[in-house]
Amino acid sequence: MLIASKSGVGNYRWKICAMLFLATTINFVDRQVLGILAPQLQKEFAWSDSEYGFIVSSFQAAYALGFLIMGHLLDKIGTRLGATIAIGFWSMATMMHALVASLFGFAAVRFLLGLGEAGNFPSALKAVSEWFPRKERALATGIFVSGASVGAIVAPLTVPFIAINYGWQMTFVITGAIGFIWIVFWMMMYRLPQDHPKLGKAELEYITSDPMEPQIKIPWLHLLKYRQTWAFAFGAFMTHPIFSFFLFFLPKFFFSNYGIGIAKIGPILIIIYLMSDFGSIIGGWASSALIKRGWSVNKSRKTTLFASALCVVPVYFAAQTTELWLAVGLIGLALAAHSAWSANLFTLTTDMFPRQVVGSVVGIGSMLGAVGGMFGATIGGFLLQTTGSYVSLFIFAGCAYLIAFTGIQLLSPKLKSITLEKII
Repeated sequence: MLIASKSGVGNYRWKICAMLFLATTINFVDRQVLGILAPQLQKEFAWSDSEYGFIVSSFQAAYALGFLIMGHLLDKIGTRLGATIAIGFWSMATMMHALVASLFGFAAVRFLLGLGEAGNFPSALKAVSEWFPRKERALATGIFVSGASVGAIVAPLTVPFIAINYGWQMTFVITGAIGFIWIVFWMMMYRLPQDHPKLGKAELEYITSDPMEPQIKIPWLHLLKYRQTWAFAFGAFMTHPIFSFFLFFLPKFFFSNYGIGIAKIGPILIIIYLMSDFGSIIGGWASSALIKRGWSVNKSRKTTLFASALCVVPVYFAAQTTELWLAVGLIGLALAAHSAWSANLFTLTTDMFPRQVVGSVVGIGSMLGAVGGMFGATIGGFLLQTTGSYVSLFIFAGCAYLIAFTGIQLLSPKLKSITLEKII
């Protein structure tokens, strides 16, 4: 996970990035357990597709609320403590799944999980803005965002084995406990660069090579008047729900269309999320490489975003083909493109805003993304129950990114940076 560093600078910042990557991996392992167990739990508890959609929607509703709370909280109490609170809360919520056995019980613990998990991306983006110069932020973001795909790979490798041998309750207990181990290492490792005893002078100077920004607390409501805030928020609203849809509904899709159950779903999901993982790294690397070649930040980010959006379009055919591996390839390509898109979309916040408000901006936009996911899960469950087909859902997935790109371009055609003086 450590990246070869500039000669003589040091690489402690990449150790911090590795911790963010691990947190994101844990986040998505905990999130995906229910999706993998869905066919088994749906049979055991006799949930309809719309009832399963209700459970997923409860997570998305809390995820939206949690972003609003956690983004502001992180800017107020700092990355170190904020990330600790978030992962501790969601890890406990994951373990609580083992104690429930009703539709509303699952909805309640999913709600708690969503509240805690909302802290991951704002805290990670804030850490990147604190630990990386602007020219490395997209790559660092791509690396930690790839943890989402790695988590989605680890889950199908481990969840079926635990569930089959020890029961579905123990699956939630074991996956939830991992977060508390992460907290121990995080508390030992994380400080602000200027306060860190293990950071060398050369690396500190490299990290802080961008123009310094004064430390000022800014009410997040002030951020709503900027088009740049809404550019990120619109991109998140349109595209965050797509990854959530695949995360929660892919096991059901392959079970419904190809008869693949929990014992055989693992290799398929691993291939798909390996492709997604690759897309995240490539997406982050691509725009950073273009900047280093002399391209403007605006042109580099927008080129990568547009290319990613185009690569999602063919996923429409995955819902219609009878060839299993063609569907796997098309979905894998779409998720690789989504990860490349996300690495650059999140980085836009660090391009357009001072680091003091990055957590709040990410919180605002991701809240709207979670709201989109909430409605998407509810509507998706209803459509599946009434039509028995995934076609309409895949059509929307294929179009969403181009719509999002158009909105970003209209709202922020030059990715103009906002200064603290203007916000204040």
